[in-house]
Amino acid sequence: MQVTKHVPGVFCWVELGTSDQQAARQFYGEMFGWTANEIPVGPDSVYTMFKLNDLDVAAAYTLSSEELSSGIPPYWGLYINVENADASAKAIAAAGGKLLVEPFDVFDVGRMAIAQDPTGAHFKIWQPLNHIGVSVINENNTMCWGELATRDLETSKKFYSTVFGWNPQTKEDDGMRYTEIFVNGADGKPVAFGGMYVMMPSMEGIPPHWLPYFSVADCDGFVEKATSLGAKAHVPPMDIPNVGRFSMLTDPQGAAFAVITLKDFS
Repeated sequence: MQVTKHVPGVFCWVELGTSDQQAARQFYGEMFGWTANEIPVGPDSVYTMFKLNDLDVAAAYTLSSEELSSGIPPYWGLYINVENADASAKAIAAAGGKLLVEPFDVFDVGRMAIAQDPTGAHFKIWQPLNHIGVSVINENNTMCWGELATRDLETSKKFYSTVFGWNPQTKEDDGMRYTEIFVNGADGKPVAFGGMYVMMPSMEGIPPHWLPYFSVADCDGFVEKATSLGAKAHVPPMDIPNVGRFSMLTDPQGAAFAVITLKDFS
């Protein structure tokens, strides 16, 4: 679905911080059919804008030597659309979150901040000016979902509901508890755009985190090809009843993401 404006509270942008920008550009270009537009952002660095059919779908940049030496691994980061970055930053702090980077202008394209929720998961906020974020969503080879792995579901639900007006709804199916996140769309009707779950004991040592999902036409085929190119499937393709088939992977540089082939309900 092509979009020209994101409603407040939804994920509007997805961005890869990597240790090898050139290799990442080749990998995701091969896997998703993305083309790359390189934008100079300094004397020795560029910002890679990924496009699909000439529409913005994601971006990548190289982590600084300071970030890498401090132990920050390659990762996919999610941005939440806000009307006012400064007001949202104050709300984040008041609700128990932490501002890692205070609001600042990104040239003339938007205003952003980097934050951490009370359970430890990092996220970014985006106040659009000349760039709304992704221009297409919920189509094959584009972002379709954002998911929080947390060790304190109730705290997470309260925090994000307070700051961003989310309406989290928790359901239990076959012993699995999962929380879907809703906001009101442009038409005023609730729209699900993400989820939350409590991290399992097997995830000990992994910090709470947000993970982007990308829609693909063939989950199994994608994973087979991705692993042949150096990715690792940490959750092999498996079915989610009445939803689709998904897998969680890390790219050749170690950044985690998920893919899903949604069930056709037509």
